[in-house]
Formats: sequence, structure tokens, C-alpha cells
Amino acid sequence: MAIGRPGPCATRRRGRPNALRFKLVGQARTAFRHGEQPTRGAGAMAMFDEVKQVDAGVLNIGYVDAGPSDGAAMILLHGWPYDIHSFVDVVPLLTDAGCRVIVPYLRGFGSTRFRSDESVRNGQPAAIALDLVALMDALKIDAAKLAGFDWGARTADIVAALWPERCRGLVSVSGYLIDGQESGRNPLPPKAEIAWWYQFYFATERGRKGYDKNRRDFAKLIWHTASPRWMFDDATFDRSAAAFDNPDHVEIVIHNYRWRLALAAGEPQYEEFEKRLADKPKITVPSISLEGDANSAPHLEPSVYGTQFSGRYEHRTISGGVGHNLPQEAPGAFADAVLQV
Repeated sequence: MAIGRPGPCATRRRGRPNALRFKLVGQARTAFRHGEQPTRGAGAMAMFDEVKQVDAGVLNIGYVDAGPSDGAAMILLHGWPYDIHSFVDVVPLLTDAGCRVIVPYLRGFGSTRFRSDESVRNGQPAAIALDLVALMDALKIDAAKLAGFDWGARTADIVAALWPERCRGLVSVSGYLIDGQESGRNPLPPKAEIAWWYQFYFATERGRKGYDKNRRDFAKLIWHTASPRWMFDDATFDRSAAAFDNPDHVEIVIHNYRWRLALAAGEPQYEEFEKRLADKPKITVPSISLEGDANSAPHLEPSVYGTQFSGRYEHRTISGGVGHNLPQEAPGAFADAVLQV
């Protein structure tokens, strides 16, 4: 499908589009046709020029809203330690196909803030998933395609599993990521435990202080280790690292990883959802899982989780040295999956 022509997201009546503006610093953004792989670092200086804010549940959420206002809704979800700019080259591919694309900052990132100083700075998965439901309600989006990686993939998986009526299709990097606290109590083989070194670091007060003091150096280390063949430059990293200056960032990240190991409690209002998630519910909506061939972050093989997708399902491995931050490293392949699911 040629870029710029009506595509899978086009509706019968094309409304006036929400302007998608990019701030270009030093070089022009490179757009890629569906299926093409970008040159490493291409588009590094592109930035979303407008981030909107909306009250949604316990948060005031910062988000990008791009494309035709009546286009089919797509919501793209980033992970840790990344931000909305993981999708900076994906968004124009989807809006050119007629989609409305929403890219929110997760709690603890960017311009997203808690509406009350009294709110618990909770990073447990069910809380983050309900943030997404609240955002959809606030934007009056009944259902959307959901796509993400890392924390964002887990969030999309949870919404697809618990509220399938809100999810028209799912794209999940590294597949099925739903789990409960109980499994966090069980030890893994030593080689697998090594990959989670930062999770154990965060379990200590030394780790919390160390992450707070060195959050940018820490994030850059994770970028390099999780995507060893992604040759990003300093400008690309700095563009996303600004999101880690959020005042709640450290508390959210530390609580997320401590909760996974059952070292921190969640909030009572999420207990029912966590119990359902601990049973590993099937995902019934149409789904595509993606994996980069050079992803060095902890992840399972598709053969392990494939049976958790009981609806129409396909797995794609993206070649070419693609690591953990798949949408930023291979925007064409990621956009293809979102359009085709």
C-alpha cells in the first residue's frame, strides 16, 4: 500500500485531521514505507511538537493525538526505560494510512502526573492497565487497536485479556507478558536470573538511591544491553531521557519491580484484577506478537507463550539486528503489524 493513500484505518467520512507536527532539530525526519527497515539512527532528531493533557482516573495524562479525528483508533504504549519517542517514526506511517494514533506517557514518565499528592505511587501492572482504560474513557474511545513493548506490551496484553471489548486487535512485542506475584517468588535458572540483575538491585535501598542518582546513565546502560546492535546517538537518547525527570518516576519504577518479586504490596482496589491475571487468562482478540532477532532483554520464546493467544494469532521475528525497542528500531515492521492485525 502506498504511503499517503487511504488505508485500513480510513473511514467513510474523513474528518479534519488532528495536526501531527514534528520539531526537526538539525535534520529532517526520515519516513519509511511499510515493511522497510530504517537505517540505525535515522529520524533521530524528530520530536513530537505537541503533547496534550487530559484528566483520566487518578492521573492527568500527557499524550500525542495524531491523524484524522474519525480514523480508527490506535494506541501505542512505551516501556521502561523509554518514552513516547519510541514511536516517532511509527506514527506517520499509521496516520498516512488514515489512523488516529494516541501515544500516552505511562504513569511516572514525561508530563503524566498524579492528580492528588495523596495517591499511592503504585507501579503494579493492573494499575497501569486501568490507566489505559481510564484514558480511553476520557477520550471517548470505545475500542482501539493496542500495541506496545516492554511495560506497554504487558499493559496492552492485560486490557486485551480482561476487557476484550475495548481491544480491536493487539500487537505485543515479546508476546504474552501477563503474570502474577506468585511466579515472582519462584527462582529461575541462574542464567535467567542474571538477566534480571536490575530487578534485584531495585529491591534494595541502595538500588533505589542509585537509580535516583544515576537514572540517565542507568537507562542508557539498559538501552545498550537490551539492543546491542542499535547504534543510537546521544540526541536520540536525550530526547527520551527527559521523560525520566518526572517527579514520580523513581517511585513508580522501584514499586513496579518490587511488586513483581512480592516485596511490595499493591492497592486493595486492584486485588480482584491481579487474581484474574495470576490465572493467566487467554487473549481472544486478533493478535500479532513480534520479536527482534537481537533482543537481549529477558524474554521467552514464542513457542512458550503462543497457546495463550486463543483467537487469530501470528508471530513475526524481525531480522536485521533488531533489539528490545522494536518500534523505534524497526518502525516499518511495527506499523505493518498494527495495520494488519
